[in-house]
Amino acid sequence: MANFPKGFFWGGAIAANQAEGGFDEGHKGLVISDFTTAGTYSVPRMDTFKTKDGEIVYLGGLNPVIPEGAEPVTVEGEYYPNRIAIDFYHHYKEDIALLAEMGFNMFRMSISWARIYPNIIDDEPNQEGLDYYRDVFKTCKEYGVEPLVTMSHFDDPICLDTKLGTWENRRMADYFEKYARTIVREYKGLVKYWLTFNEINSQMPMVPPSTPASKVEGGICLNRLHTKFLASAKAVLAAHQEDPNCLVGCMIAGGPGTYPETCAPADMLAQIFKQQENYYCSDVQVRGYYGDYAKRIWKQYGATFEVTPEEERLLLAGHVDFYTFSYYMTQITSAEPAKAGPSGFPIFKKNPHLKYSEWGWAIDPDGLRYTLNLLNSRYQVPIMVVENGLGAVDVKEEDGSVHDPYRIEYHKAHFKAMSQAIMEDGVNCIGYTMWGPMDIISASTGQMSKRYGFVYVDRDDEGNGTLARSKKDSFYYIQKVYKSNGEDLD
Repeated sequence: MANFPKGFFWGGAIAANQAEGGFDEGHKGLVISDFTTAGTYSVPRMDTFKTKDGEIVYLGGLNPVIPEGAEPVTVEGEYYPNRIAIDFYHHYKEDIALLAEMGFNMFRMSISWARIYPNIIDDEPNQEGLDYYRDVFKTCKEYGVEPLVTMSHFDDPICLDTKLGTWENRRMADYFEKYARTIVREYKGLVKYWLTFNEINSQMPMVPPSTPASKVEGGICLNRLHTKFLASAKAVLAAHQEDPNCLVGCMIAGGPGTYPETCAPADMLAQIFKQQENYYCSDVQVRGYYGDYAKRIWKQYGATFEVTPEEERLLLAGHVDFYTFSYYMTQITSAEPAKAGPSGFPIFKKNPHLKYSEWGWAIDPDGLRYTLNLLNSRYQVPIMVVENGLGAVDVKEEDGSVHDPYRIEYHKAHFKAMSQAIMEDGVNCIGYTMWGPMDIISASTGQMSKRYGFVYVDRDDEGNGTLARSKKDSFYYIQKVYKSNGEDLD
C-alpha cells in the first residue's frame, strides 16, 4: 500500500523578509522588518522609529502603535538581521538547485509587495522587481519545481503604517487587488498556485479582553482583519480573471488542533471557543461568510464595524480554492486565560504527554493527523501543510558536517502521521512544504541559531559568516523521502 498518493507535492517554504535580503537593491521599498532589531527567546524584537520631535522610540508587540508623524530609523549599534537575512536575493539559483537535488517538486516562497509597488499607491509597478521574481520562477520551472507563492507574508510596505492608515483603511483592499492582479498577470504560465495572506489569523486578538486596553486593541485587530478579508476576496477574483487556470488558497496559522486541559465543562467550552476563533478566518475565506459565532467575538471585543450587503456578496464570490496551514504544535486550552509572553504571544500551558523543543514548542505528530481530520471534515477542499518543522541549535563539525538526527526523527514522525491521515482517514491533503529548507532568520527572535533547514547557512546571530550553503544529514533523508514519494520513510 502506498504511503502517499501519486502527484503529491513535496517541498519547503520560506518568506521574503526572512530569507531574501537585498533590502536596498532593485528599487525595493522599505518594510517594517528592515527596522526590526534582533532578539532571543526571552528578549523581544523591537521596531525603531524617530518621532516628529526627534525622539528615538522602540516599539514592540504584534500590532505596535506608531506615533503620528514618526518615521522608521536606523539606530547606531543595533543589528537588523532581516536586511541581509540569508541573501536569497543573490543566492536563489544555488538554493533552488539544492532544493531540486533534494527532490522538491514544490517551493513555497513569497513576493515582497514593496519590491513590486514600493509605495503601494505607485501608478506603475517596479520593473526591476518584476524581472527579479520572473527569473526566480523561471529557475524553478527549469528544475521542475512548482512555485507556491504567497502574496503577503508579514511583509507590508512600511508606508502602509506610516502614511496610509494601516489595514483600518478600507482602500487597502483596492491597493491589494491591484498588486494581486499585477503579479498574477505577470507570472501567468509560471505560477499556478497562489496564497493571499500568510497566517492571516495571527492578526486575531491574542489576549482575552480582560482589560479595557486589550479590548480596544482587539476591536482594532478585527476591523483590520475585515479589510484583509475584502482584500483577499478581491485578489481571488482578480487572479481568476487574469489566469482562469490558477488556484488561490488561504493560509492559516496552526489549525484548530487544541486539547482541553481537562474534561471539566468549563474547559470543554473554552476548547469550543478556541476552535471557533481559529475557524473565524478560514470560514470567511473558504466558505465565504462569517460564522454565527463571529457576533459573540465582535461583542466580546467591542468591534464596531458593519458588514455591508455588498461586502457579503464580495466575500462569498471571492472564496478561496484550497486551504493551507502551518503546523508546529498543538496547545492546551483552559478556562483560565493565557498570559501574554515577552514577544506578545500567549504563554500556553504545557501538555504533560508531549516533549518540547528548546524554544518551548510541543512536538506532537499525532496532533497533525488530528488537525487534518478536523479541517477535512469541515471544509471539503484540498488541503496543504505549508509550514512544519523543528527549530533547533545545530553544531557544525570541523569537517563541515552537521549531524541532526533529531530533525530527521521529527519529520519522520510527522510524515507517518500525515500518511495515516491521507491513506487511512481519507483526508484530501495534496501537499507538504516544510518550513525553512535552508536555514533562515527566525521571525519571532531574529536569530539564525534557531535552525530548521536541511541546508546549513553559515551565518550567526550577530550577522557574521560567509553565507555559504552546505548539506546536513537531514538533506539526504529528505532526498530519500521526497524522491520516493514517501515510499521510504525509514
